Parts: sequence; structure tokens; C-alpha cells
Amino acid sequence: MSKHCELTGKHSKAGRNVAHSNTRTPRRFDPNLQVVHLRSDALKRDIALRVSTRAIRTVQKHGGLDGFLVHMDERKLAPEAIKLKRKVHKALR
Repeated sequence: MSKHCELTGKHSKAGRNVAHSNTRTPRRFDPNLQVVHLRSDALKRDIALRVSTRAIRTVQKHGGLDGFLVHMDERKLAPEAIKLKRKVHKALR
């Protein structure tokens, strides 16, 4: 499974561990991803997504998945989320 958030697109970053002796070894910084089932009232179903914990907090702040998708700019969303946003907009019309 790829290590990226399906809502925000947040993904792994590369970096280095630096030891006390100043030797540097490569490492990865992975996002804290969780599998959650978010309810979409517009689509009338639960949607299972792999999202970062930061995205979960933002979804709760906007009042749920539908509110999050409606208020977020498409440039800040992952491709999976853009497809979901278009389905929600279609269902709300």
C-alpha cells in the first residue's frame, strides 16, 4: 500500500538520521495514516479511506466529510478526494 493520505495527498518525505558522531544515514518520515470510515450524508453511505490524523481533525472541524470536501480547494486535495468531491457536488444538486 502506498503511504499517502487519500484526502490531502500528504506523503512520505526523505531525510537523514544524524548520530552523535555526525554520521548520516538515510531515513523516511512517513505520515501517520489510519483507515477510517467516514459518513457521507450526500451519498448516504460510509466511505473507507486511508487518511492522516491531521486530515481526520480537519474533517471533524468542517463538520464531516461533505463539509470538508465542499470547503477545500481542489488544488489542495488528492486525486481520489477530487473524484469524491465531484460525486458529492452531483448528489447535492
